[in-house]
Amino acid sequence: MVGAAIVLASGVLTADEAYRAVSWKTIFLLAALIPLGQAVEDTGTAAWIAENVIHAAGGLPAWGMQLVIAAVTTAFTLTISNVGATVLLVPLAANVAVGVGADPAQFGLIVALAASNAFLLPTHQVNALLMGPGGYRVKDFLRAGLAMTALFLIVLIAAVNLFA
Repeated sequence: MVGAAIVLASGVLTADEAYRAVSWKTIFLLAALIPLGQAVEDTGTAAWIAENVIHAAGGLPAWGMQLVIAAVTTAFTLTISNVGATVLLVPLAANVAVGVGADPAQFGLIVALAASNAFLLPTHQVNALLMGPGGYRVKDFLRAGLAMTALFLIVLIAAVNLFA
């Protein structure tokens, strides 16, 4: 806000130019995602989805369960926000780790890091802000983000198991 005020006060941009430069589609996208994420968390839908996915993957080895947790965290990050996904999934991941005889700290670390894996869709704030000015479409994010998301998950699971 201070930077915007300085730009306007110094005459670099007029108020009308600044108003026209705002990507209103991005503002409305982010404004709609905040209550959607809050509703998914408040109604218990997010917890229900996470618990059912983890229960369905119950027979996997520890690294497979880590991959499932990372993928679920990535999906939640794209819909309810990275903070919401982390807060919701760290306790669940710790319980899963105890259940499969693994280190809960590793599973918590996986959730914390996978919450940054938001390359797939422009629903993350940074992606949404780049979408309008860059002329990108959802298809562009899907095309580039799919490979980046998969690579992120592979490197994440390998690194946590090698170094943590």
